[in-house]
Amino acid sequence: MNTTTNSQLPAALRLIVTGGGTGGHTYPALTTIRTLQARLAGDGRTLDVLWIGTSEGLEARVTAAEGIAFATVVTGKIRRSSNPLKMASPANVRDMARVPLGVAQARKAVARFRPDVVLATGGYVAVPTGLAARMCKVPLVLHEQTVRLGLANRQLAGSAARIALSSESSLPLLPQGVRSVAVVTGNPVRSEVLSGHPDKAVSALGLRFDRRLPTVYVTGGAQGAQQINELVGGELPWLLERANVVHQCGPAHHEALAARAAGLPAALTARYHLTPFVGPELPDVLALADLVISRSGAGTLAELTALGKPAVFVPLASAAGDEQAHNARHLQESGAAVALLGDVAGGHLREAVGPLLEDPVRREAMAAAAKAHGRPDAADRLVDVLLSAASW
Repeated sequence: MNTTTNSQLPAALRLIVTGGGTGGHTYPALTTIRTLQARLAGDGRTLDVLWIGTSEGLEARVTAAEGIAFATVVTGKIRRSSNPLKMASPANVRDMARVPLGVAQARKAVARFRPDVVLATGGYVAVPTGLAARMCKVPLVLHEQTVRLGLANRQLAGSAARIALSSESSLPLLPQGVRSVAVVTGNPVRSEVLSGHPDKAVSALGLRFDRRLPTVYVTGGAQGAQQINELVGGELPWLLERANVVHQCGPAHHEALAARAAGLPAALTARYHLTPFVGPELPDVLALADLVISRSGAGTLAELTALGKPAVFVPLASAAGDEQAHNARHLQESGAAVALLGDVAGGHLREAVGPLLEDPVRREAMAAAAKAHGRPDAADRLVDVLLSAASW
């Protein structure tokens, strides 16, 4: 890994970031910005950043909290369907008609800011700015979080100076004409996620766990996942006879799950910690966990593989392009996780989780396979790519 900044770069590097809508597109970009700032500061240089997104997306809230300059553009969302007639829906036609205006707005913003490089992390909001970068002859770096290129990055691939991938298995899936500009960096993971301590989780959450048992962390993301909550909720007595459980269920599901947990035997109640949301203590909870039951979004995969955590994935069936199922299968094929696909019942959960809870050696083997996929230095690798592209 290159740890020096190209001497041809200016004292203040100017970067435009575009992408967002969800955490999967937003947080890797934010982690990369922080890593680039630290790298440049070590060389006595600074970073000027402009993030271009939509006012409704997560990126608007994140940039406001981080003090990052933010500009909005009009854009259109493509509602995908296997039926070509549905792809030509009035909503899609209306949104596509907005794209030229968004490109014009983005081109104006790019010309005014005069960046050295543009980083696009996906989401439909990235398309206008990516096209504007090509028009203004500014190097464009794409970052893809999932195994297969998302729709926005597929549209921009031909304009990219570099395409940063999260997995080697993405390379043969790229169009032949752009493989020469592809490089595998991994998916940037927040540094704080990698520095947790299990005892801190026990203290922060007031856990009364039996530490002789393995601990399972169940999560469906910040809002929770009804499918995962119902699966785990239906198997709670069975699960708690074998493990401690930290269950992040989402605010909307907390009351129903708490009522169900109230009927548990007293001996099992102490092994169950139900919470609507896991905040700053997440790194410590992950450090405590011997097994994770979760969705299989790109950010989750990046964190769990960087940490080397065994996982049972229940992919979100409605994810764009079925990417979560593809992600989960990819890790399952190498023994790094178990993927529960399709109509998942309680028996499927028991079949997946039981052997892992009963056999520490099996968990360790899965952890090692997961860690082999992890790239904890992904942010530094992506920074190398950005600096290389900016010096052209």
